[in-house]
Amino acid sequence: MPDNSYINAAKNGPAKSPFTAPIKTVPVLTVPENASPELVEKAKSTASAWQLSFDGNISRGLVLMQSEAHLALKQLDEPKVGEVLVDFASDALTFRRLHGGGKKEAVAKAVGLKGQSDWRVLDATAGLGRDAFVLASLGCNVDMIERSPVVAALLADGLERAQHSAELSAWLPERMRLHHGIAIDLMANWCNEPANLAPDVVYLDPMFPHRKKSAAVKKEMRLFQQLLGPDEDADGLLAPALALAKKRVVVKRPAGAPFLAQQKPHIEMQGKANRFDVYLIN
Repeated sequence: MPDNSYINAAKNGPAKSPFTAPIKTVPVLTVPENASPELVEKAKSTASAWQLSFDGNISRGLVLMQSEAHLALKQLDEPKVGEVLVDFASDALTFRRLHGGGKKEAVAKAVGLKGQSDWRVLDATAGLGRDAFVLASLGCNVDMIERSPVVAALLADGLERAQHSAELSAWLPERMRLHHGIAIDLMANWCNEPANLAPDVVYLDPMFPHRKKSAAVKKEMRLFQQLLGPDEDADGLLAPALALAKKRVVVKRPAGAPFLAQQKPHIEMQGKANRFDVYLIN
């Protein structure tokens, strides 16, 4: 049995909340044609854990595909779109980890890692966990919150596979922890849980309509828009984040996007495609 200590409250699902965003499409969890009985049982177990439906005979629509290798989001009607999965050992993330600039990376500068080695970061809008992974690779202890059971299932699958990676297993499982729930609620009650420590930094990267036209972003955002749509309640994240963080709140926004909750940050770090808005805690 794999060690699932990196997942908190995964099987109970998020609590009811006025901030719960409706999922536009709820994918069915399925398996490839001629899947082994063992794979079918694994898929059924995953579906049950995340309160999703299983259908081993589906051939159309947006699905979560459980293969022998991984769990992935896939549009069966458009095979050319490819699939979206969490792979912390991918070539792209390995290159970024080894050659991406380390603490000189924009996200590391925004979080304030210069001179720091073990800050606690709460990524309250985890998504596919890429920024969380980069921060963990730089020594941060990162708690990730994801409210979508589908995206949380992808993250949990990626974290489980990372435990068996020769390059990641020694450090990643102890630095990255997944929480499934509503970020606004979890942040408001964060320190009431004995296992939770107040984060130095709260990191927010809410979904926003993408203008970038690269093939990778287009593929992922196309599937994510079918699944979730934009975070229309994103403005509600800022106040609980400011109340919880000890050092700063960092908000990642597309270049030219309005400030979150119309609140001007102390620091704006401009990039070509994105901007980091930094709110300092006095």
